[in-house]
Formats: sequence, structure tokens, C-alpha cells
Amino acid sequence: MLQIYNTLTRTKEDFVPLESGKVKMYVCGVTTYDYCHVGHARMFVAFDVVVRYLRHRGYQVTYIRNITDIDDKILRRARENDELFSDLTERFIAAMREDEEALFVLRPDKEPRATAHIEQIIALIQRLIESEHAYRAANGDVYYAVKQFAPYGRLSNKNPEELLAGARIEIGELKRDPRDFALWKAAGDDEVGWDSPWGYGRPGWHIECSAMSTCCLGDSFDIHGGGSDLMFPHHENEIAQSEAATGKQFAKVWMHNGAVRVDNEKMSKSLNNFFTVRDVLQQHKPEVLRYLLISSQYRSPINYSEQSLQQATAALERFYTALRGLDVRKARELVNSSYEKAFCQAMDDDFNTPVALGVMFDLARDINRHREAEPEKALQLAGVLVRLGRVLGILQDSPDAFLQSQGSDSVDAALIDALIAQRRQARADRNWALADEIRDKLAAMKVVVEDGAEGSHWRIER
Repeated sequence: MLQIYNTLTRTKEDFVPLESGKVKMYVCGVTTYDYCHVGHARMFVAFDVVVRYLRHRGYQVTYIRNITDIDDKILRRARENDELFSDLTERFIAAMREDEEALFVLRPDKEPRATAHIEQIIALIQRLIESEHAYRAANGDVYYAVKQFAPYGRLSNKNPEELLAGARIEIGELKRDPRDFALWKAAGDDEVGWDSPWGYGRPGWHIECSAMSTCCLGDSFDIHGGGSDLMFPHHENEIAQSEAATGKQFAKVWMHNGAVRVDNEKMSKSLNNFFTVRDVLQQHKPEVLRYLLISSQYRSPINYSEQSLQQATAALERFYTALRGLDVRKARELVNSSYEKAFCQAMDDDFNTPVALGVMFDLARDINRHREAEPEKALQLAGVLVRLGRVLGILQDSPDAFLQSQGSDSVDAALIDALIAQRRQARADRNWALADEIRDKLAAMKVVVEDGAEGSHWRIER
């Protein structure tokens, strides 16, 4: 039985979808005003693995991840750039998709945008006003009345009275209660906005996700995910809005991925340790970053450093070295093996990727053990390794393509192959001095030559 840690209940629970065999899942996406950073990549990859594994288990998954394309940060950046906010968001949506593709992240089934759901947002706010869970202020803003929703604070485990003590009303806000939050923000005629029953304006951030998720998946769905930093207030507010409007449980299971730390410090621009995905991929292969992001269980914080990237590279080299020279397309499929059972047992325990990777290392070891004495067995096991790798979104490259490349830089493979051929001939001619000279030349190029029964192979030294 698959078990998932539910943030709402603070326990691991047996996962039983609302509809047998089908999973409806919504994840909060990015606000598109800048390039995606490593923290965004953690969220992309964590929930990509969840979706891949659910489908591997036979579930029919509908995966929705929204795009926030209207927001204070977006409008501020557009003014700074002197461009239309829509041009800004289109540019960074395109960049986000390039980053996802590089990291082997599958596209969601739908990517709803906030600006395409203004009508649904307005209708949801109207329902909240009619049920007295929201009110219009004199300045045209609409606020959610937190005290009208008794379970408020349940997800983040925050006491409403403590929230009240820490809350305040900003200048220009006309809230009845400091905890109340904006559903609709009035805007001037020269600002970006839409007409509504309460005047010209635009939606607040929290209401956008309530409208998009229920529009795509219905009033209730199976899994709601996002970064741990969104638990409060964003996800707490989503629950309050949605359940007050529908009278139904919003999401059955809440999943939150852990944060990324850089050299054990919080990642932030102020500390100058802020890395975009593009920054990282200039120096490292995309699969290395993906491996690092799955090497910790999704709920755990993860430490990003050059050392951790080197460890990820070394781990992938172990896998690809085991697969080298084995054409898995010719392997007889080995189904329901002990390795796959152990892998699934790990993933059934709240998507425990570190333990699942441990099973894959056992597989790689046994491939090497059987390679010479039982080549057919080694080939079968290689097929299992690649199949399990697919569930995690790794090991889909050819071994030589991975092992013979250096970060994002290309190498002169033709020259290296020619030198290795010369060395092979020198060894055949028993010209050991020339063979050693060529080996030293290759070593200076950071090329490691590995001689074996199958011949010589080479890889780049990391």
C-alpha cells in the first residue's frame, strides 16, 4: 500500500484516491517574472517523480500545475523594464519550459494561467461574499474574513489568536481584522486590471489557485502540492477560500517539498548564494542536478554545493559504467524481480528516493558481477536498471554520451578515439613507450582509459 505523508494530519496515510485508479493532483507553480532558481527546480523534480511513480503503479494521473502570470512582483518588474507585463511573463514562461525540458521534467497535463481564469475568480469571490466569508471595503478591495472560517490555521498548525497577535494592517488597507487577506485589489484606470462587480481591479494571489484548481479538477481532489514555504499563508488561505465556497474538503492530501540550502545556508539573493537553473547548467550536466534533487527524500531540506554536485556526478558515473557496452534494447524483460519489488517498497514509503536509489546501486553492482560469467543475466539486470531509472527520470542517456562529456562543454571525441586507436596499435606492436606516451597525453586531456576484456573505453575525469 502506498503511503504518503499528509501535512494536514502530520502523519503518513494509506493513499486511497477519491476515484479508484485515478489521481487528481494540483501543484502550485511559479510566478513568472524571473528565471527559475534551484528551489523551483526542487519543486519541479519532486512532483515530477511523484507523477512518474503513480503512473508506474498504474494510476491514471491528471496533473495540473498553474502559472501565476499576474502579481505585484510581475507588474513591478514590467514597470522597471518598461514593457508590457504579458511580454514579461511570456518570456519567462518560455524560459521555465526550457529549464524543465533540460531537467527531464514531464509537462503537466494542464498549465492554467491566472489571467485566463478571471471570470472564474470573480464568480468564486462573489460566492464568498454571498456566504459572508468575504466583504467589500470602501476602497473597492475585497477581503476574506478569516474569523468566519473556524478551522483556519489547521494546515500550518498555527493558533488563530497567535496569528492575530502577529498580524497588522498596512497603510491603505481597510480590513476588519488584521488576519484578513485580499481576494480582489482595486486598481486605478491606468493600471492593469479587469472589471468586476466591486469595481476595476485584479485578483489577489491566493484566490487564483483556488479558482484554477477547482476549475480543472473539481471542488475536491486527491493531492495538493507545493514548496514548504507556501504552507502559510498561501495554502492555508486556499483551504479557507475553497472550503467556505464549496462546503467540501478541498484537497485530501497535502504534500510539501523541502527547501534548498546552499552550503548549509538559506538560499537568498542578499547572501549572494542564489543560483538559477541556467547558472548551474553552464557548469554541470542537467542529469547531475536532477540526481542531486532526488538524492534526498522530497520532504527533507537539501544542501546544494559543489561537493554535493560532484557526489551526484560520481553516483551517475557508477550507474552508467555498469550499463556501458550493454544494449538494453536486446534484453529479455525481467518482470516482478526482487529489485523492482524493493524499489517499489521504498517508493511506497512516501516516495523514499534515497532508499530506491540504494536498490539501484545494488543492481549496478550485480550487473558488474555477472557481466563476464553470465552476460545474458547482466543484460537483463541492465534492462531493469534503466526501467527503474525512468521512474526517477534518470539513466535515459547513452552511457558513452554521459561518460564522455564534460559538464556543458563538448569534447573532441574524434581526436580521443584516434589517440586510443593509436595506443591500441602501439600495444599490439609491443611499443610500450609510445603507448604510455599516448596515455599520458590523454590523461592531460582529463581522459581516463579503461582497458578490459571488451576492449578499451574512455571517460572524462570529473
